[in-house]
Amino acid sequence: MAKTAAVILAAGKGTRMYSEKPKVLHSVAGKPLVQHVLDEARTAGVHQLVLVIGHGGEEVKNTLGEELTYAWQKEQLGTGHAVMQAMGSLEPDVERVVVLSGDVPLLRGETIQQFLEHYAKSNAKAAVLTAYVDKPDGYGRIIRDSEEHVVKIVEHGDASPKELAIKEINSGTYCFDKKLLAKCLTELKPDNVQGEYYLTDVIHAIRGQGMPVIAVPVEDNREIMGINNRIQLAEAEAVFRDRVNKKLMLAGVTIVDPNTTYIDAQVEVGQDTVIYPFTILRGKTQIGKDCMVGPNVDITDTTVGSGVTIRQAVVEKAEIGNNCNIGPFSYLRPGTVLRDNVKVGDFVEIKKSLIGEGSKVPHHTYIGDAILGKSVNVGAGTITCNYDGKNKHQTVIEDGSFIGSNSNLVAPVKIGTNAYVAAGSTVIADVPEGSLAVARGRQKVIADWEKRKRTK
Repeated sequence: MAKTAAVILAAGKGTRMYSEKPKVLHSVAGKPLVQHVLDEARTAGVHQLVLVIGHGGEEVKNTLGEELTYAWQKEQLGTGHAVMQAMGSLEPDVERVVVLSGDVPLLRGETIQQFLEHYAKSNAKAAVLTAYVDKPDGYGRIIRDSEEHVVKIVEHGDASPKELAIKEINSGTYCFDKKLLAKCLTELKPDNVQGEYYLTDVIHAIRGQGMPVIAVPVEDNREIMGINNRIQLAEAEAVFRDRVNKKLMLAGVTIVDPNTTYIDAQVEVGQDTVIYPFTILRGKTQIGKDCMVGPNVDITDTTVGSGVTIRQAVVEKAEIGNNCNIGPFSYLRPGTVLRDNVKVGDFVEIKKSLIGEGSKVPHHTYIGDAILGKSVNVGAGTITCNYDGKNKHQTVIEDGSFIGSNSNLVAPVKIGTNAYVAAGSTVIADVPEGSLAVARGRQKVIADWEKRKRTK
């Protein structure tokens, strides 16, 4: 197979986004627009990725990392000019170049692969991915000859009335013979209304040398949709959400109401899990089999075991074991680790803590910077006082301990194995194994208080 490089155009400012952020870094389905393009190019089997950057280029590099090859387009002089900047970065043994747009996130890897296969099977020296649309306004038009080969691509602003009536449009995705592309780029001139170097003029130049250029229409026109404003960003999000939800449902996941379920592209969900309405699964979240998630659950970058129930909860960067029961109205913050069979109930907040197997934190509790062993029971209203105003300190509650309701555990403190803390206690010192800690004022009863008060 010929070695293929992808040149991805990501230098534009995206003025219609009205944002300080580079357009290609705006997210859809949990990933930057350009990250979708990079991932799908890899899926298509592309050997080298060259990203052309310009506006906000340093931010793009910091976001995507140093593994990519970057080419700078300091001046925005058109698509042809952008590809010129990338040619020197191509590996010597690259034979063909596929040009992709960094703001077209819906283009599938399999579509790119099929496009490359069409090109490889033809005798053409260039190919363009096209689509037939009812409203082609703003798009370049595909001009074909009697043999259905592409003659040229005319930009909307340069098209005649007859050409404007054509329904087949340019997607902005191309494939070229590398050597021929390099030669044609050196001959480009900015002879157009915009005064830019159009990559589409390379198509015209190749045809002018008597070489065929093919057009390959996409099956789903939505794949070529570019993102130029926030409305289109939302439209792309809806398409992605539909794709993700359908893929999961076909793989054995029940989504009760796909219209109110938002799942990012990277999320994984196991078979026979049921997802209820108003659930948001973000980032690199992984959920096991036979879970019940929702309603009103928001989970980010979290690993969830099998047989877990999560209701009305927010979970961020946590690890949840098998057969846990979480919610309603729980908040698991980053660094939370729940072992198997843990119960976290209503109005419980846990942060940077390990909760051991079979332990229960049923309600109205804050656990922070703590380690709880197995089969610990934490009563309602308990808090770990982990912050002294300067530093965070750790609370350790060992296996089998029982913490009575409305207790304050002032860290650093250790509750030994099978120890008890009486309700209403403020514990400031370690409690030995098997002991009972009572840390509260002695109760005093004043008889006839109400009568004496009334007499006064």
